[in-house]
Amino acid sequence: MSPQSSGDPRHAIETVFRIESPRVVAAVARVVRDVGIAEELAQDALVAALEQWPRDGVPDNPGAWLVTIARRRAVDLVRRRENYARKLQEIGRSLETTVPPEEPADPDDIDDDLLRLVFTTCHPVLSAEARVALTLRLLGGLTTAEIARAFLVPEPTIAQRVVRAKRTLATKNVDFEVPYGPEREARLSDVLDVIYLIFNEGYAATAGDDWLRPGLCEDALRLARVLTALMPKEPEVHALASLLEFQASRTAARTGPAGEPVLLEDQNRRRWNRMLIARGIKALARADATRTGAPGPYALQAAIAACHAHAYTYEETDWPSIATLYGFLAARAPSPVVELNRAVAVSRAEGPGPALAIVDSLTDEPALRDYHLLPSVRGDLLARLGRTAEARAEFERAAGLARNGRERELLEARLRSL
Repeated sequence: MSPQSSGDPRHAIETVFRIESPRVVAAVARVVRDVGIAEELAQDALVAALEQWPRDGVPDNPGAWLVTIARRRAVDLVRRRENYARKLQEIGRSLETTVPPEEPADPDDIDDDLLRLVFTTCHPVLSAEARVALTLRLLGGLTTAEIARAFLVPEPTIAQRVVRAKRTLATKNVDFEVPYGPEREARLSDVLDVIYLIFNEGYAATAGDDWLRPGLCEDALRLARVLTALMPKEPEVHALASLLEFQASRTAARTGPAGEPVLLEDQNRRRWNRMLIARGIKALARADATRTGAPGPYALQAAIAACHAHAYTYEETDWPSIATLYGFLAARAPSPVVELNRAVAVSRAEGPGPALAIVDSLTDEPALRDYHLLPSVRGDLLARLGRTAEARAEFERAAGLARNGRERELLEARLRSL
């Protein structure tokens, strides 16, 4: 073990635990078959680290140390609770021998366990809100308070969601495993959707006073990158990672000095992160290389993001290609929001008239009834057509529907400009 540096080591230990906790929980959950108990045992390992590391020094492989301690306690728990011989047959002889704290755990085993945990936290038996909360708690390493702040939800609400999610997984006897065949395809879609939802909430917050919440974007991007390593042959996994890399590359340019939103056409593209764009291009190439059929929804969205990334100015944007890609996306994964986005692309490629026809076809969609971007897009198209009075009414309605303070200010400014 390396000697502990001077000063209070608690912060360093908690930082290490936050990074390693998903793998610790995953390794223990394979033993106890319960993510709630696994999280408790992982916390026990953290307590042991806080007691021992300041005295003995930080281990050379702190993650393996934490996994070993938590796994030993899991085995002890199994021995106490049930007939050990019968249980040992179920979970395998490997539990009789634990890895010494000084030796690293098998990375392949840890990766397999982590993949099982991803699919467990995103199980369809849970509601979408519960999946997000549990995924951020167990895989993102966020505290209940941090999740509550991120989504502007009271902390007790998040705590209840997490507790109920764990209880549901236990009472429904959800298997701690990666499914195969059609079930795997369906479950993988849920996993990707949860990661995408987390990123989107950070990229354009639905409520509150901040336009961006970079921490959520970083958590989602990290989860997507982990998933590409765990599932290297899944094209949509690489496609999601590509999309998030492209989107994250614009973060620095999306707000002004006072945190106000900066629209795509007004962004300083020199502030776009070229390293993230390069990562996005490589991930999209991997998605194409592993795909055997038609591109999936995330591959199409990544291709759209790539069109923006390749344009060094707004005027150079290949809007006809983007409109075509949105057409493919609407056919592959139809939704009113996709159609609204297609209308924006069509307005740039063909003019506001054809785009307005698309938007007007969406005005009775129940899913868009309280969606502020529908009147916002319609107002923009009407303004470009010279129908100023109608445009003002649309922007006024959009501002009234917007829940994010920064976005509301942007819409009100547009209203004043008319």
